[in-house]
Amino acid sequence: MPSTFSVFYDGQFWVGVLEITDGSFVRAARHVFGAEPTNAELEEFAIKHSGPLFDRALAAPAVPAGTRPTATVNPKRLARMAAREQAARPLTSAAQDALRLAHEQAGHENRAAAKRRRAEAAEQQRAEAIRKRKAKRRGH
Repeated sequence: MPSTFSVFYDGQFWVGVLEITDGSFVRAARHVFGAEPTNAELEEFAIKHSGPLFDRALAAPAVPAGTRPTATVNPKRLARMAAREQAARPLTSAAQDALRLAHEQAGHENRAAAKRRRAEAAEQQRAEAIRKRKAKRRGH
């Protein structure tokens, strides 16, 4: 079973797509990298995560390979088609939602930790003031 792994920028994230060709059918799985992956990151991904990606691709429904475009397309026409597809995409995707939720959760955790630190600092400041006040009273 020949397979290809392509990495491309979809306008928002860097995405890797694994295509497995089995006779006249194609199965595919994708992995969202987020930022542009370096060669070292791609090599590490291939070593550590290629197995689960192959499993997902093999579990995906098979699509007849004949439905894939085989003719070359004028580059300008291809750019126009890509621009139309980008305009037709929904504003949010599952990956965007996951990233947004993770960012919000980290923000909530950071705010809670900062509030705890402020409360601890205020408590220490009050304790220091009481200690100084007592020391001053004992000095008289």
